[in-house]
Amino acid sequence: MIAKTYISWLVGITVLLGGIGLSLAGSSTTIPANSLHNKTNNGPIATNNLDNNTLMSTISIPDSLEMATFGAGCFWCVEAIYELMEGIHHVESGYSGGHVENPTYKEVTTERTGHAEVARIHFDPKVISYKDLLQVLWHTHNPTTLNRQGNDVGTQYRSVIYYHNDEQKAIAEASKKAVDTTDLWDDPIVTTIEPLTNYFIAENYHQDYFENNPTAGYCSFVIAPKVQKFKKEFAHLLKENNS
Repeated sequence: MIAKTYISWLVGITVLLGGIGLSLAGSSTTIPANSLHNKTNNGPIATNNLDNNTLMSTISIPDSLEMATFGAGCFWCVEAIYELMEGIHHVESGYSGGHVENPTYKEVTTERTGHAEVARIHFDPKVISYKDLLQVLWHTHNPTTLNRQGNDVGTQYRSVIYYHNDEQKAIAEASKKAVDTTDLWDDPIVTTIEPLTNYFIAENYHQDYFENNPTAGYCSFVIAPKVQKFKKEFAHLLKENNS
């Protein structure tokens, strides 16, 4: 594990060298992701998520909203981007697609539970469409790398669209096919499109992580550059206070 002081030193050296050149879709830095992406440094790992699920379920979600659930690498990154968008009421980090009930982060990182890190997005379809959410997804992570985003490696970081109904499935399949025929990505898209199964909310310290920990090592190295580039490329989709 890299100490916080060492991460700060790395950040300082990076600034002096003119930046690390991270792209919106992934990281080109060679710093081991497991050293920076240590989610246990900012709060205790819960032994289970029961209390967290109960707490998060108290958030009032209007019936007029719809849900989308995407896996695109670290859920901190996905959450940070979608929270900036007009028409998004709430985004939460969670786990989906596995075979273990109520998994903890520690269990998910072993890759033995089968879960992917995901962001669940509550959105107003009158303001932003599911198709628009997918367009942002294709542009803000690399959908051509299997079980990997930049230096984050493992099945929990796989690219996956979990659809909530048949309409979302059809839209997602058409969107994937359309993007795969463009020059957005040189390699074939490996993103899977699957029915939503075994979704569980992640521990509380994962929620709004970038907002609450903007100077943390992973946030500075990876999330912040993605967010800034997203703001430039999708300025028309930003909430007024995030422009």
